[in-house]
Amino acid sequence: MLAVAAGVGTMFASVTINGLNYDLNETKKTAEVANSSCGSGDLVIPSSVTYNSVTYSVTSIGYQAFYKCKGLTSVTIPNSVTSIGVMAFSGCSGLTSVTIPNSVTSIGDRAFFNCTGLTSVTIPEGVTSIGESAFYNCTGLTSVTIPNSVTSIGSSAFQGCSGLTSITIPNSVTSIGYAAFSGCSGLTSVTIPNSVTSIGDYAFEGCSGLTSVTIPNSVTSIGRQAFYNCSSLTSVTIPNSVTSIGSSAFQGCSGLTSITIPNSVTSIGNEAFQSCSGLTSIEIPNSVTSIGNRAFSYCSGLTSLKLSASLEPMNPFIAGFLCRSRTGFIVRDICSMWLLIMAN
Repeated sequence: MLAVAAGVGTMFASVTINGLNYDLNETKKTAEVANSSCGSGDLVIPSSVTYNSVTYSVTSIGYQAFYKCKGLTSVTIPNSVTSIGVMAFSGCSGLTSVTIPNSVTSIGDRAFFNCTGLTSVTIPEGVTSIGESAFYNCTGLTSVTIPNSVTSIGSSAFQGCSGLTSITIPNSVTSIGYAAFSGCSGLTSVTIPNSVTSIGDYAFEGCSGLTSVTIPNSVTSIGRQAFYNCSSLTSVTIPNSVTSIGSSAFQGCSGLTSITIPNSVTSIGNEAFQSCSGLTSIEIPNSVTSIGNRAFSYCSGLTSLKLSASLEPMNPFIAGFLCRSRTGFIVRDICSMWLLIMAN
């Protein structure tokens, strides 16, 4: 097969060589692996190909190059490749191992999406970003090595990787994206380095096996539903750098027995601690000026909640249904009824 297209100052050709399709850049003498017939078993991608007596260096694996090639069991990528494109191996459910060389600097969005047979991945030192949903629903993945070169973990990058038991996030990472580890139910511990400044919405949502998490002093905000339904989480220390706790950030963390909210926090979002049935007491610091609707509703074990006078006049829905009486604030919660003690 041969197709030739003229670009501005560049000639491109699409060819098939030894069963793989390539887009050739005739000016740069480079080749990109294009959408190819799947084949099966072990695949070794060559570092170069020759067409019409001209040698082209294979530098990238393109869009959907091996999309839904369910018969592939392993892939070896040569050192000439610098990028793995969008959905390059998406849906390759039979893929159990992949060798990514140090030459690769970027892993595209959904590159290994739904590769349910993949058991381990070592991301090389050259990679600076892990794309959106890059390893989404890789349920067989038990270990991932993320190098110090990575600065950002994309949205849903490891969402649904239920086989992951631990993850080490390197000091180079500055942001953990939206739902990055959502649904990683096998994850038991996470250490977040001091380089991270933001934990995205839904970042660890549904990590029901997570028992401990370290939030560093660099983090300024905890996103919406960041630890939603992390039912095994027993304690969390929120550092003095955090100014806001997002809506439903710890909702459904029924194993949470203690929480310390630092003086840096100014706002607690709607339903932030809803259904944290293991909590028995909470003290809200003077820095907090707003508490969202139902922030502590369904906290059936909660017997005391110390509030700052800075909250007056306060939202009438701080924790479920709230009314004012001469004796203080009474919360009528479906699961409990207790006094809110004013801290002066």
